[in-house]
Amino acid sequence: MSFLPLCFNSLFRVLWKHIRLHQSSVLRSYRTSSFLEALGWLVLGIIVLSCPAHCEAFKMGLVGPWDCDPFFSKAFPEVAAKLAVDRINEDPSLDLDQELDYIILQEGCETSKALARFLDFEIVSSVFVGPLNPGYCDVATLLGNNWNKAIFSWTCINSELDAAINELTLARTLPSPIRVLFILMKYFHWAHIGIISSKEDIWVDTAYQLARAFRNEGLPVGIVTSMGNGDKDTDKALKEIAGVKIIIMCMHSVLIGGEEQAALLTRAHEMGITDGRYVFVPYDTLLYSLPYQNNSFSAFDNNRKLQEAYDAVLTITMEAEERTFYDAFREAKESGEIPMELETEQVSPLFGTIYDAIYFMAKALENAQKEGDPVSGPMLSENIKNLDFPGFSQRIRTDSGGQGLNNYMVLDTVGQGNQLFPAYLVDMSAKSVQFLGRPIHFPGGSPPRPDSGCWFDQNGVCSGGIEPMMVMLGLVLIFILVLCGAGLAHLIRNTLIKIQLVKGPNKILLTLDDLTFINPNLSQKFGYRPPFLALTFAKGFDFSLTHLYCGQGDWVWLKKFESGMKDLRHENVNPFMGFFSDCGLFAIVTEHCSRGSLEDLLRNEDVKLDWMFKSSLLMDLIKGIKYLHHRDFPHGRLKSRNCVVDGRFVLKITDYGYNELLEAQKCPQLLWTAPELLREPDMIRTGTFKGDIYSFSIILQEVIVRGPPYCTTDLPAAGRTQCGFHFGAVENL
Repeated sequence: MSFLPLCFNSLFRVLWKHIRLHQSSVLRSYRTSSFLEALGWLVLGIIVLSCPAHCEAFKMGLVGPWDCDPFFSKAFPEVAAKLAVDRINEDPSLDLDQELDYIILQEGCETSKALARFLDFEIVSSVFVGPLNPGYCDVATLLGNNWNKAIFSWTCINSELDAAINELTLARTLPSPIRVLFILMKYFHWAHIGIISSKEDIWVDTAYQLARAFRNEGLPVGIVTSMGNGDKDTDKALKEIAGVKIIIMCMHSVLIGGEEQAALLTRAHEMGITDGRYVFVPYDTLLYSLPYQNNSFSAFDNNRKLQEAYDAVLTITMEAEERTFYDAFREAKESGEIPMELETEQVSPLFGTIYDAIYFMAKALENAQKEGDPVSGPMLSENIKNLDFPGFSQRIRTDSGGQGLNNYMVLDTVGQGNQLFPAYLVDMSAKSVQFLGRPIHFPGGSPPRPDSGCWFDQNGVCSGGIEPMMVMLGLVLIFILVLCGAGLAHLIRNTLIKIQLVKGPNKILLTLDDLTFINPNLSQKFGYRPPFLALTFAKGFDFSLTHLYCGQGDWVWLKKFESGMKDLRHENVNPFMGFFSDCGLFAIVTEHCSRGSLEDLLRNEDVKLDWMFKSSLLMDLIKGIKYLHHRDFPHGRLKSRNCVVDGRFVLKITDYGYNELLEAQKCPQLLWTAPELLREPDMIRTGTFKGDIYSFSIILQEVIVRGPPYCTTDLPAAGRTQCGFHFGAVENL
């Protein structure tokens, strides 16, 4: 549209004023000089008004996919632009140096083509309103900055493009949708987000831009996917949703005829996803003022399944303060500003957003021109602060930083019917959510379980969505449970050990009921201490019982003692059978050897021992020592007294592994102890392999000469003791 006729209209208005001024004098007096003087002034006016500086209009380009998307076409961008421009040019409150003109700029439907088309728009307009595709907002803003032209958009998502941050030329005509959603999600503590878009490029790019913006805010975005074509793609998109609380739908709303959203919600309802576990939020309703007051939405008519599915949806839209979009549109029709053939219900509410964006730009242009300098792109984008003017159906306001202050309504249904009702108000000036008295009707009766509030703490770090205090309480609880579990396990283990020690075929704690004394009188004479007692189990097995008179001891120590001792099995090692504990008596039970000890055998003169017999006994002793040492089991107290001989004259080593027990009994037998062990009392308790070899040599001497230790020295008993020990007092044997 050319603005040259507008210049001539202004010229004709001036000419008409001058003609009317001089008409009466010319007709009455026919004074030609006065008429020529008037004509001179008129010619001068023509020259002045014909100057390009006055005839050139400020042209605005409205950018969008108007031809390739029927829902954007239903916004009737040319009608909205003409209405806004006409009102701006006639608005007495606006003091613009130039008249405003507009041009409709068609961007491509695909993001790549849209960007390519935008490159051609550099010289066709002085300012841009749009684009609608947020996928190339970043590039468009940089191009506008390079062209020195401002971009007024309500769809750009990336907050890093704001003029207040990077001194670029982008100006937002509405509050950022991210800010609106963030305030609402913070109120309900819904942090985990899923985003589903339709297959069109504009909505796919919107979804990814939203995900990036939410992640920049520190919120966890679980899934970003698109529906594709057909039910299979819809099912696939819905099945990918897991672990989220709020699902943002980037597509045309079902309330204005969006079939993709209707199909998505219907299929989600069939899959049981609309049962209250998730909250669905349509994104596009954030970009306009949806007329909901006393309005029925035909999409719900005769569609019970969609009504039930939409019960899981919260619709967020701009608040209409005094009149709805439909009311404002009817008024414009009645005043003749809009063609009468346009049906109100057929027009998308995006019409009002386009109108408000153009008026928003005009207000910024007025503020920039008041500064006196030539208008530039950065100047326009910076002069959007503290605006307050009537928009198409609500007032448009910005704060001192240029951020929009329009409030938003949270609309809800009751699971039936075709109307929406306001439940909450999102106050953008206070950054809060206000309850309007009508609770939200959540499917299942309750909202999704809230996430941790730490996700919305801009100065904190949230780990897994758990409150720090809850983490501490959880750790304390886990610690207490671990302690209780460990205590319970210890108690159970000790109980099982006790049961194993006193019951079952493998028990090692024996009582009088388990043993049969060969001499029954001894069962009542516990003060008598014979070196060996012939015993037998009730099952018939014979055992040897050596009295030790130690205390009850520790159960766990007994179990460890038993587990190591019972594994030792060799022909020349006397097997350990258990402990006798009854009537205050504690003793060790081993296999009964009827010939007694080696010491007894050597001192029994009735038994004749030839060299073959002696060598056989010594070989048995060597084999037993070798077995114990190979099992890493030093004896430590080896002597002729604990080498026993069974009925077949087979020698067996006994009393192995009892060092700690014998140490507690204070029963030292040191004639067979190696001198180096006498210097280290602690080593006597554990024993050493070399010490066993020394003890073996003493036993060898006993067998060869058939006498007590050191008998070849011809010393008395006391002398033998001093000779054998060198250190320390030793009791007489």
